[in-house]
Amino acid sequence: MRILVTGAAGQVGREVCALVEAAPQHELLAAERSQLDLANRDSVLGAVCANTPELIVNCAAFTAVDACESEAERAYAVNALGVRHLLDAARRVGAHVVHVSTDYVFDGTKDTPYHEWDTPNPASVYGRSKLGGELELAGSGATIVRTSWVCGFHGPNMVKTVLRLCGGDGPLRFVSDQVGHPSFADDLAAMLLRLGVDRRPGTFHVTNHGAVSWFEFVRAVVAAAGGDVGRVEPITTAELQPPRPAPRPANSVLDNAALRLSGIEPPGHFEDALRRLVVRLQS
Repeated sequence: MRILVTGAAGQVGREVCALVEAAPQHELLAAERSQLDLANRDSVLGAVCANTPELIVNCAAFTAVDACESEAERAYAVNALGVRHLLDAARRVGAHVVHVSTDYVFDGTKDTPYHEWDTPNPASVYGRSKLGGELELAGSGATIVRTSWVCGFHGPNMVKTVLRLCGGDGPLRFVSDQVGHPSFADDLAAMLLRLGVDRRPGTFHVTNHGAVSWFEFVRAVVAAAGGDVGRVEPITTAELQPPRPAPRPANSVLDNAALRLSGIEPPGHFEDALRRLVVRLQS
């Protein structure tokens, strides 16, 4: 397949690109923002129609959750209207689209994990703009992959932040009232590629499993790095200083039900992926 990866410089995009490059049966077309700006229809149509991919893996997004609150038009231009542009271009060349979405399409008030058929109800501009992207793809036969708490070797993320903080002194305070499934970029990338090559339509939740709070996850990161887990202390979201502009879902746990029911093995436990990542980052 000729595979176009948008957002190719991001933490998930770079992992998808690496997998495509390592597969001799595929041809990689990697597009960074300077080459394909989702908010610009001409940029999208030009890049897609000039390269005629058979598969488009859309890893591009405006993901600065708090910034989205004050830059709502930019959020919708990239995360919603940009997906419309991409689908328009994909139809012109007959390409299948795999689009990365988020747990933020849910409000986090459910007391059990969210499955793919739960009704979205986003509480933030970021979540609403990402839901807008999903709605653009409705009925198109595209693949929508919701994920959560993404960490990886490339780009800024929680694991890198915690490893940096481990080098300092004093307590590490993280919230204990937000729970989710950590997802690791290399595992996510492998599933994006698999679902895309199979041209499987519909919505899939793709996360590593093992539900934890941010407090528990940070303790796991510190432990994997051989640090003192006693430095990690729990706080509530209400105690965060300064408060975050965008509301976070208290429950971000996504059930990988569609994968499981399709007979596809979901990504493994986050602790295995975490140990693998920490070794990679520290080597």
